[in-house]
Amino acid sequence: MDIPNTAQATSWNGPEGVHWADQKDHTAGGNAALHRLLFGAAAITETDRVLDIGCGAGETTIVAARLAARGHVVGVDLSRPMLERARADGVRSGLVNLRFEEGDAQVHPFPDDHFDVAVSQFGIMFFADPVAAFANIGRAVRPGGRLVFVCPQDIARCAWYTVPNAALLGHPPEPPADALAPGMFSLADRSRIERVLGEAGFRTVTTTAVDVPLYFGRDAANAADFYLGTGPVRAILERDATLTPAAARAILRATLEPYAGPEGVYLGGALWLVSAER
Repeated sequence: MDIPNTAQATSWNGPEGVHWADQKDHTAGGNAALHRLLFGAAAITETDRVLDIGCGAGETTIVAARLAARGHVVGVDLSRPMLERARADGVRSGLVNLRFEEGDAQVHPFPDDHFDVAVSQFGIMFFADPVAAFANIGRAVRPGGRLVFVCPQDIARCAWYTVPNAALLGHPPEPPADALAPGMFSLADRSRIERVLGEAGFRTVTTTAVDVPLYFGRDAANAADFYLGTGPVRAILERDATLTPAAARAILRATLEPYAGPEGVYLGGALWLVSAER
């Protein structure tokens, strides 16, 4: 299997990928509003062939498969731990119109002109060469087919990221030193999204700013435990030998308490909802 995004493959096949696979039930159902946004724009019909890019543990792939009941859905991801969870949940769902493939979407050998719709929920910010990646995805989408995805806006506008990390750091987290490097905020600039997609061969690119609260747990303690396993928090703990996991958990719990409500812990986030046509 050809994987140019080796750093991402290492990350998502290590503790980060295991954490997200193990925590799938933790967030299941909590982001229904985000799913309504993504799949409302994708407008999947029951006979569509759908590609889910960076499908992770398969939650969005299963949603897509239910919408495309007489079609077919393929989820692709680099992370073996998350794909193992996705495949198991796919079997439990009873759906027979979906499958999962391990691969790097930047170079994965998708069939040409095959898919009616390609979707992604936070799965398209990690490409080493985004133009090449979207061009490869574009070749897999039939002429006139659609690409729809959501990704974060500027780091400072994403409370779900800044609030917990600032509490641990003692100051707001700094933007990435290289804004163009693969990472959560690599497509935070609207103009870059439009340029990348245009160079990759897409047209009619629409980039809409939306604010959607994201779910992180049933209460502050549960959300703190979730954050402890994420990459950014683990990186903070690795850099600060004086900050123990127990102390970090206490800080996170106190910080997240104001965001807890009857339906769980939600933190706001500024996102881009992007659609384009092959």
